[in-house]
Amino acid sequence: MPARTNPFKARLKAGDTQIGLWVSFGDPSVAELCAHTGFDWLVIDGEHGPNGLRDVMAQLRAVGTKTHPIVRTKDDNRADIKQMLDIGAQTILVPMVESGAQAAEIVRSVHYPTQGARGVGAALARASGYGTIPDYLTTAADQICLLLQVETMAGLEALDDILSVNGVDGIFVGPADLAADMGHIGNPGAPEVQTAINNALTRIRAAGKAAGILTSDQKLAQGYIDMGCEFVGVGSDVGALLGALRALRATY
Repeated sequence: MPARTNPFKARLKAGDTQIGLWVSFGDPSVAELCAHTGFDWLVIDGEHGPNGLRDVMAQLRAVGTKTHPIVRTKDDNRADIKQMLDIGAQTILVPMVESGAQAAEIVRSVHYPTQGARGVGAALARASGYGTIPDYLTTAADQICLLLQVETMAGLEALDDILSVNGVDGIFVGPADLAADMGHIGNPGAPEVQTAINNALTRIRAAGKAAGILTSDQKLAQGYIDMGCEFVGVGSDVGALLGALRALRATY
């Protein structure tokens, strides 16, 4: 029996645009609710959200197969990536990637030897059904999807090197951090920032990698979709709840 199929990765390869939502509360019930709302994917945010290992695992269980969960790690630490894979994450999003060498090491972190350096302990873990998926070790690599975040000027300068690394499935351009690094903190819609973003997204897709981004601006989101970006985040659980509560209160 092989590792379970990763539908998100399959659709990336097909060039489909998948619409997603950031999940940052760190609560399994919130993640479960979001999973019922029709998004193609959810990012369980381990970088800025209050999520430890068991929090992420609880949310993976809550989401199940209702949508595709993507786990954003807090950084590129190999041990943390290994644990996220072992608890069942199949798609990993790693922030703040700024060089081809860093990207290559992250690729090594998600693959077993001899192709990589992932520790071999899945027989004890949720990823292999606690040892009930006998072919997990030999089939897991095909179903792991690796997304890297490029979100600084240094990252943009190294983009060609990052794109040349085999094993990277997609690049996510982080507009908030990029805007800050360009001197436009809190204003990712600034023309200079948008020019840099659109240039990066175009280069990513031209290199044969999937391109992704997050924005709550509906006009910008539609523009990225029209470009053909393969994974577009259009909001967050925090933003959606805040907006709905403000609108409800304003009604009275």
